[in-house]
Amino acid sequence: MKQLSALFLFLLLIGRTVSGYAQNEDRRPTFVLVHGAWHGGWCWQAVSQQLTDAHYKVYSPTLTGLGERKHLIQPSVDIDTHIQDIVNLIEMEDLHDVYLVGHSYAGAIIAGVADRIQSRLHKLIFLDAMIIENGQSPISLQPESVQKVQLKNIQRQENFTPFDVALFGVTDPSMVSWVKERLTPQPYGTFAQRLQLKNQYGNGLPLVYIACTDPQLPIMKEMSEKVRADHKLNWQHLEIATGHDAMLTQPQKLADLLKGLVDSKVSE
Repeated sequence: MKQLSALFLFLLLIGRTVSGYAQNEDRRPTFVLVHGAWHGGWCWQAVSQQLTDAHYKVYSPTLTGLGERKHLIQPSVDIDTHIQDIVNLIEMEDLHDVYLVGHSYAGAIIAGVADRIQSRLHKLIFLDAMIIENGQSPISLQPESVQKVQLKNIQRQENFTPFDVALFGVTDPSMVSWVKERLTPQPYGTFAQRLQLKNQYGNGLPLVYIACTDPQLPIMKEMSEKVRADHKLNWQHLEIATGHDAMLTQPQKLADLLKGLVDSKVSE
């Protein structure tokens, strides 16, 4: 009888320890990092490691039809598909108070996610990202000359081939080779579909814009200036002196910037 009592007490103590540990883990701030066009979850490797080492929970999913999921590319893949990718991840992993980061094209994705599951998010962070509002598409924000070229792809139902990595600010020879090997075509529907939002942009969440300024892409400069001029929404505007793919060219600086955006009351 004494042995059974001792065993019960031992199991109870273990259960409390495990339960307490799980609860402590749940309180850690959670980052979901969403890549841009032609990229995949692979581009966040260095940043994810930095954040993980700092004891944050980190997810860097790959959107349908890209990266290691390139075999899933098909005409039906569009912005809604990619929004649902992230919604499903957050719901299936039962994530809450998420710091949702969207790079470049993924500005449209995180805006769509916020529109659908605002209650699970804590802050939206746009990393040199497109600010695509209700009724707009990634193509509709491009200069007319670029739109004409891209519309031909859509009419022919052709996916978009990757840009030269130099435009992303990636210039180190070894990095250039590594990135080129991993870029994959972008599903044409993701540039063509117009974003449909039911709520105000951002759905009431805190909004942060991180501009990559050295060098700064012309279209992203427009986005950055648009944010600065927006007096309706309370944007926080930050800069990092590197090219468009900051997660590849300055992962440590970017990770530090992201860590600085974590609210102290959440990290306690």
